[in-house]
Amino acid sequence: MKSVNTDIAYDYIRKRILSGEFPPGHPLLTEVLARDIKVSRTPVRDALRKLETDGLVSIRAHLGANVKKMELKEFSEMCDLRLALESHAAGLAARNHTESDLREIQFALTAMKRLTEQIARDASEQPLLAELIHEDVRFHIAVMTAAKNDLMKKEILRLHLINRVVSGTSMDKQPVPKVEADARRQSVLEKHQDIYTAIAASDPAAAKREMEFHLQEMIDHSLLLMTRVESGVIARELSPEELAYSS
Repeated sequence: MKSVNTDIAYDYIRKRILSGEFPPGHPLLTEVLARDIKVSRTPVRDALRKLETDGLVSIRAHLGANVKKMELKEFSEMCDLRLALESHAAGLAARNHTESDLREIQFALTAMKRLTEQIARDASEQPLLAELIHEDVRFHIAVMTAAKNDLMKKEILRLHLINRVVSGTSMDKQPVPKVEADARRQSVLEKHQDIYTAIAASDPAAAKREMEFHLQEMIDHSLLLMTRVESGVIARELSPEELAYSS
């Protein structure tokens, strides 16, 4: 019964962290959570330790638990790790993919092309933007699957999830003009096409290079925004491209 209650507590807390209901730095008080979830404090403590292993929660002696926050240096180091792993995964995908893997990657790419063109024609980005993000996620997961390295795939997805949580939100982010956003989406689409072409050609060096170029550009953009955040603590809204790297 303890295991079941731990799972219930884990799912409850994790869902609220990912939804933003529990933002970075939010205190996770065992007594309050136990009352809200209607379980004892023991499974809540077990769930918090599990979430700490996932990288979503920080637990400090005598201070308790809170939702993970990350300083700029640590975030930069995490991006470097993700860049190395995901670029290598693209190279493995070029070497290890099956025809079924290629179809899955191409399916997502075709959907992204259709949605990017449709969004550019429409006056508003909504509700197609959410669908585009979903297809971007599908593309990257398909590449990771084609790499045939389950441990690497699991770690990449874990890093993406941490990125989503620790980045948080910012109320003062200036909206990007639609024409600029459309141009950026087109550029992102073209980079995905380059990644697919290299994988389909079974060219590991090119696939790794194209994925690294794509991710590095996104990371550079992210770090530039983060250096503008007061005190150096990450607390801003994710761009659509960055949301695409969250599963």
